Amino acid sequence: MKKLDAKYIVKAGVIAAVYFVVTVALGSVSYGPIQFRLSESLVVLPMIEPAAVWGVFIGCLLANIGSPFGLIDILGGSLVTLLAAYLTSKTKTFYKGILPPIILNALVVSIWVSYFTKMPYYLVALYIALSEAIVTGIFGYVVFIAYKRLKDKYSL
Repeated sequence: MKKLDAKYIVKAGVIAAVYFVVTVALGSVSYGPIQFRLSESLVVLPMIEPAAVWGVFIGCLLANIGSPFGLIDILGGSLVTLLAAYLTSKTKTFYKGILPPIILNALVVSIWVSYFTKMPYYLVALYIALSEAIVTGIFGYVVFIAYKRLKDKYSL
């Protein structure tokens, strides 16, 4: 882990705030068996920004306070995001980096989402995997490139 200095904390805080605001602003499409959590596009950032691991975790934790699935989603979903962000930070290529959030969200988050919605687990896992793949693979790529350019240009 990088040294905890003011710059690191600010970057983690900004990423957390963006994750939270985007999730809450999109409301109902951010939660449920068929979700399109656009804020998950930020989970690719740990490949190039160490502060993003904690940023997406804290953002997810705060955003999940509004989850209809309660404490299991607040804690469980946030810990899944933390693990996915950490594993993503260890990858070397973009397309390997998107695999942890896709796989972990599909396999783990689907457990309680399918339970509470009374939908078949395999179907919820498929929907979450598909939406996560779209969000991280397309929107995440845009976020990744934009952040990389800003980081290079402004020495972030």
